[in-house]
Amino acid sequence: MKAIQTAILLLASLLSGGAAAQQAPLLTEPDPRMQADVLLVVAHPDDDVMIGGYLAHIVLDEHKRVAVVFATDGDSGGNNAGIESGAALGDVRQLEARHALALLGIDNVWFLHGHDTPGQDPLRSLDRWGHGQFLEALVRLVRITRPGVILTWLPQSVAGENHGDHQASGVLAAEAFDAAGDPAAFPGQLSAPRNRTGLMNLTEGLLPWQPQKLYFFTDAFEVFSPYWHDPAVQSPFRKNLAEGAGPVYEATTISPSRHISYAELMARQQAEYATQEGPIGAAALKAHDLRLFEFPEHFIFGKSLVPGSVTGDIFEGVSAQPVPFHRAQPPQAPPSSGLTFQIGDPWRFYSSFWKAHGLDHLAALIPVPELAADFSEKLSIPLLACNRTEQSAAIAVTPALPPGWTDTTPFSRYTVPPGACYPILEQIAAPAPGKAGWQQLSWAAAAGTQQLGAVSLRIYVGQTGGLPQ
Repeated sequence: MKAIQTAILLLASLLSGGAAAQQAPLLTEPDPRMQADVLLVVAHPDDDVMIGGYLAHIVLDEHKRVAVVFATDGDSGGNNAGIESGAALGDVRQLEARHALALLGIDNVWFLHGHDTPGQDPLRSLDRWGHGQFLEALVRLVRITRPGVILTWLPQSVAGENHGDHQASGVLAAEAFDAAGDPAAFPGQLSAPRNRTGLMNLTEGLLPWQPQKLYFFTDAFEVFSPYWHDPAVQSPFRKNLAEGAGPVYEATTISPSRHISYAELMARQQAEYATQEGPIGAAALKAHDLRLFEFPEHFIFGKSLVPGSVTGDIFEGVSAQPVPFHRAQPPQAPPSSGLTFQIGDPWRFYSSFWKAHGLDHLAALIPVPELAADFSEKLSIPLLACNRTEQSAAIAVTPALPPGWTDTTPFSRYTVPPGACYPILEQIAAPAPGKAGWQQLSWAAAAGTQQLGAVSLRIYVGQTGGLPQ
């Protein structure tokens, strides 16, 4: 009887968590050293200068934490400071970026080590980088840094936006905004390791993270920067794309902690990039003339998962607590049918991309595709004729070009099989030197007597930039 009572007492002790039970160790928290309030995603070392005054403001005087991701090392282009080129130049520019950002109090700096891709087509940049691989790497960094806000280049072709890598980094940032909080996206990053402090941990043990707000910026001609600021380039066809599109911050404001303007801090930041545009900042500082850096810094609202207004402060509504994952719900477009005629990539890509990521309002910023071209510059304009019928179609394309333009396209009629799209490349040349300004060009398509519509382009003639060649 006594033995039975002893056994019952022992079993009760075990069931109630007696001395034989041990408390499991507490879960390890994400590394607090890596956390940032803002994650800036850009393409090249020196892209950060575009919003350098704002970065100085929030880091030095609002004590926000900023992390920066560079998609490339900047291993292309010239070198104003030394003999290094190619990969060696990329190494130098990485160091320049760290020095420039350190002036603003930013040391949380990451590189994805893509190649600087000359040209102005973001799809070429994404393809050369390895789009999926880069997205996975960026999602990882979002989950490591856990920002409330992501800032990046505007993913849109526009006159003055002079590098496809810029727009490609904006595409990746928007995709990462939507993917980082998704528990089904890159699950190897989220799977817990078997032994965190041991060897052979081949999964990463991260946690999903949903950023709260997404903003863009651009170096379009009309959004003045240290690189260009001619009011004549403002399009007469539409309003300034930055007007009312998001918050604006004044670079002439004096930093309470540094007792100089944010414009001067930006010039100092620029001067650190000696291999590229550093001489612009150095010259401004030497001459005590900061006018090139005193333009307001404009942001374009992307989207937000917290309450706030389009033009309100970037941190308006941002919560200190994590927000739930939000899956973007693209609208269900009806399948296309019949014969269609439209502009080709990258403009065609953007029309799908914005819808897929809840950024449809960006289409209204530039309702008609546009670019810029120097006098006599040769352009290749991508068009796309699609046949969603059961019969082959003969499609004729007719250009309508202003005086002075030259059309050297070798073909004007295209046979499009059922279910296919014919990529058409119109070859044209801008007028000889004359008066700079905006012009509108168009191409109409027809299949017999059936008019398929027209594609229009608005081109600023007299200055290159924003051309997806």
